[in-house]
Amino acid sequence: MKKKTAALLIAALAMATVAAGCGSSNGSTTAASTTAAATEAVTTEAAATSEAATEAETEDQAAADQAAADHVAELIDAIYVQSRTEDTDMQCEEAKAAWDALTDAQKELVEGENADPDYFGRDTGDASKDDPRNQDEIGDNEILVVSFGTSFNDSRVADIKGVEDAIAAANPDWSVRRAFTAQIIINHIQARDGEKIDNMDQALERAVANGVKNLVVQPTHLMHGAEYDEMVEAVNAYQDKFESIKIAEPLLGEVGASATDINEDKKAVAETLTAEAVKVAGFDSIEAADEAGTAFVFMGHGTSHTAKVSYSQMQAQMEELGYKNVFIGTVEGEPEDTACEAVIEKIAEAGYKNVVLRPLMVVAGDHANNDMAGSDDDSWLSMFNASGKFEKVDTQISGLGSIQGIEEIYVAHTADAMNQ
Repeated sequence: MKKKTAALLIAALAMATVAAGCGSSNGSTTAASTTAAATEAVTTEAAATSEAATEAETEDQAAADQAAADHVAELIDAIYVQSRTEDTDMQCEEAKAAWDALTDAQKELVEGENADPDYFGRDTGDASKDDPRNQDEIGDNEILVVSFGTSFNDSRVADIKGVEDAIAAANPDWSVRRAFTAQIIINHIQARDGEKIDNMDQALERAVANGVKNLVVQPTHLMHGAEYDEMVEAVNAYQDKFESIKIAEPLLGEVGASATDINEDKKAVAETLTAEAVKVAGFDSIEAADEAGTAFVFMGHGTSHTAKVSYSQMQAQMEELGYKNVFIGTVEGEPEDTACEAVIEKIAEAGYKNVVLRPLMVVAGDHANNDMAGSDDDSWLSMFNASGKFEKVDTQISGLGSIQGIEEIYVAHTADAMNQ
């Protein structure tokens, strides 16, 4: 309609120009001016029309981009669950295919209850270097290594696979298999990398189907916490499926009754972890680090479970060993004196100006990379720096499982279980 109106206007003005041309020279000048004004008006209107169309197209594209991103976010949230169903495999494939179909700009828009661009987009290493250990043909004797799990590929290879490999090397006559207890992580790895890892039920059913007679379960959990309890409950449901089932100790061994109730496992972990952290930091000894004004913070997860006393016991163990510049913290701040703010105050009061943060966790996964060493304001690295109490704060992003001495503790626990 606007184009038709403009055409009629030009025609009318042209007629006026002709009529004016029949008069004086002044009439010709007036007609020319009128024609120029009309042309300018038509050009302006056409430009406005074109701009409006472009804006409409941009808005339509933005809406389409957001809709595509929202669809992927919904698919991610659907597999971000702690339960497996008959649809899980299909859902993982669908989520990855939808992600791959997005443009780079659309991927940045993915945001859901648990979904974000990092779910598929973050580079955590080469998953092909891992071994899911879900093979059949197990034989009579199986060691099932049970971990919470991590979606960080490099850490899974170095920490979890490292422990599994050490146990396998020490027990060549046994088949070593893997199970993760976190279905959320299993789904993440399967959707992103196509690697399928058994959960507890799948691993136990695999053992039964393969005719396993003797089963030893070795958890890589740090302590007798909630995850350990859930693992034991799952194993107990299969007691009548095997000739023998034995469950080995987690890394720190028995919990103990009080904050000062320590054991040989906690001593071995304290000595091994501290020695590794000191070496990586470039010191000859923990005493040399102390003289240089450097403190080490080993950050665990924390728990409301009664096993949280294990963190207090680890602090007591460090003190008994004379490691006065080693402090235990937790992400969850349970026990309370392991919260970040409390640890900052303790280190500052002790007069240390340099700090090294390192995880007290089997794997260097999300907690180590984000909660400890991340760039957000609420990470431990950021809060230590923001306190203004320290001259230098460094991080060591490495899990316990990659330390040879820690692997040897797990191997010893497996052997103890076999000899029960």
